[in-house]
Amino acid sequence: MPLRRSPSRRIATAGRALALIAALGWTAGCGSGAALRAPAPSSAVPSVNAAAPTGTGSSATAPGDHEVSFVVNGTTTYGTLHIPQGPTDAKLPAALLLPGSGPTDRNGNQPPQLMPDTLADLARLMGDDGIMTLRYDKYSTGQTGLGAYADHPGAVDLDAFVQQAAAGYRFLAAQPGADPQKLLIAGHSEGALIALEVDRDAAPAPAPAGLALLEPQDMRLLDLVTLQVDQQVDAAVSAGQLDSARAAALRTAVTNGVSEIRSGRPADTAGLPGSIAAVFQSLNGNLAFARTDDAVDPADLAAKVPPATKVMVTCGTADTQVPCSSTGPLADALKSAGTGGPGLVTLPGVDHLLQPAGSPPGTDTLAPAARQAVHAFDQLWH
Repeated sequence: MPLRRSPSRRIATAGRALALIAALGWTAGCGSGAALRAPAPSSAVPSVNAAAPTGTGSSATAPGDHEVSFVVNGTTTYGTLHIPQGPTDAKLPAALLLPGSGPTDRNGNQPPQLMPDTLADLARLMGDDGIMTLRYDKYSTGQTGLGAYADHPGAVDLDAFVQQAAAGYRFLAAQPGADPQKLLIAGHSEGALIALEVDRDAAPAPAPAGLALLEPQDMRLLDLVTLQVDQQVDAAVSAGQLDSARAAALRTAVTNGVSEIRSGRPADTAGLPGSIAAVFQSLNGNLAFARTDDAVDPADLAAKVPPATKVMVTCGTADTQVPCSSTGPLADALKSAGTGGPGLVTLPGVDHLLQPAGSPPGTDTLAPAARQAVHAFDQLWH
């Protein structure tokens, strides 16, 4: 009998296709871990109104972390606005930080299993470089929970996350200390895809001056799932853990599952190995999300980025979830669009979480190469 899942868990697993738990027990993705439960928003959290930003209990221009909220499509979204030290009347570069796939919260964590603090570390690093940042709990995470989707979680598709991010961007742009000529978006993994979507339609806020696409989702979702499984099957064959006939059968099963989802049907998981079945059960759990994400080719979006935009794309050589070998079309599309640099930046020995390869669980420090790349991007705005 299948396990019953709460609505928040169904959304989290549907968004976990990039956090793939693939064949033979290997782990890949933006991070794994249990879904967060969706607590009711706390009335004790100060709120900042998106139309006319004001702080509750502290100045909206004072340095430090401010607990804020904004409303999108009937959902109050909770986040952290970080204002760096400096003159309170100064106009600052301001960056929206977007997390990767799955139940990843404003800090880049999936409590309690995965706690890399990816976005919290980025906020600190960018703050030290004089950049204001906003990060928030997306649908099904942290204080935000499912919000208006609590009674119909299956309706959460990619566009819901894009609209949430766009509202966050407009909220950031409305901050009194934000320089409207230096608005930025930094997206990690799936967050990079959403950054490209927001860049396409940021109005009425000014278009982003810069995009930092960190270990970005660089191909259609189901193509990336296929790539991840193929790589892991290849590794198993090379290690003598899988014979060629069984490998071919697994690849066929994945191809069939992808075709079924793209046609609008749940993938048939009968007879699949448990780990492969889990991948497609996660996708089946929210076909609306899977199909709308898969319908978008990041390279197509990249080709539409305005030429005045300065873009950085990172590629960690130890990233097995979005390998450097797949990043070319995205980088080429940005180059063809005429965008400015830094362009593609290779990070030696850096994994998908922007940490040193082989980092033990619980590591919450960005790799030096990742820090250097972000610092160089930050310096473009001073």
